[in-house]
Parts: sequence; C-alpha cells; structure tokens
Amino acid sequence: MTVLLLDVMGTLVYDPFFVEMPAHFGLSFKELLAQKHPRTWLDFELGAIDEPTCLARFFADERAFDQEAFRARVRDAYALLPGVEPLLVELSEAAVSMHALSNYSIWYRLIEERLALSRWVPWTFVSCHTGVRKPSKEAYLGAAAALGVAPGECLFVDDRHENVAAAEGVGMNGHLFRDAPTLRGALVGAGLLPPR
Repeated sequence: MTVLLLDVMGTLVYDPFFVEMPAHFGLSFKELLAQKHPRTWLDFELGAIDEPTCLARFFADERAFDQEAFRARVRDAYALLPGVEPLLVELSEAAVSMHALSNYSIWYRLIEERLALSRWVPWTFVSCHTGVRKPSKEAYLGAAAALGVAPGECLFVDDRHENVAAAEGVGMNGHLFRDAPTLRGALVGAGLLPPR
C-alpha cells in the first residue's frame, strides 16, 4: 500500500504569501521580506505563538495595521490550483490513502472554511499542531510513524525541491509538483491511478 502525503500551499492550494500579502500593504514581495519580522510567521506555523501575537509582531517594527482586513485578503485568495479538484476526486474514488503534510499555521482552518479540502485530504500533519516543519526529517518520519507505515510506503508531493529531497533522504518516494497533469502521470507510474 502506498500512502500519499501531500503538501498544501503551492501544491494543492494557491499561496497568497507572494502576491496578496505584500500587495495588501502596498509593498513588493522583496519589500515585505525586508520589513516583516524574520521569526514571527515561522513561529506561527510551528504553533509557538497564537494569531494575535503573530499579527502584533508581523512586522519587525510592530507597526499597527487593520488585522481583520489583512486576514480577509488572505482568506479570499485561497483557491485550489488548476486541475487539483478533479485529481483529488479521482484519488478519493480510487480509495487512495491521502494525508496533508503541511507547513502552515492555524490559518489552515480558513482554507478549510473556504475550500473544504478535507472532503478529500484530511489535515493530518500540519506544522502548527505537530510542532515541526519540513524539511526537518522529523516531519516525514513522524508522519510515517503515526500512520504505522515505513517511509518507503509513502509518496510525498511538494512544490519545493528541498522538501522533496528531504523526504527522499529518509526513504520516502518523492514527486516535485509542477502541475496537476504531471502529478497525475506520476501517480499512474506509482500504480495509484489507472492510465487514461
């Protein structure tokens, strides 16, 4: 049996971090990176701080901003990437065991409210609950151990090369996500879906 471990942001769901977040403040992505606090979002993704703390410390200078408008801008940008929904439906109908393995904050609940991703993929391993982020090897080994499978029984899919390489480094099979059709081809190759 192969267990499919799926990254969420940039793999299944559009990530507003690169466009909508900086645009909300009238900044470029490069300017946002220079002005935001270097640890706050990472700590939020690790569950080390709560949402009010994250927003209060979002910028290095702790400037005030309309937090609810920012939250709404991010929430409204969440969308499934092209071709992802029919692929998830097909995988679900084929009874493929799927789990999210995601670096994300408690805002994954906003994604769930908007997209109901758990119709197909349960939010089993989200860093704000596990306390560990990819590409730490514990993120992958912990997921396999919790599911009671060997790393080699897992296929991990992510849009970031370093995360896929780290998964392969602990013995998982990996696929670097580019688009849904390419992923489907890899899933056919892995024997999880039939060829068309």
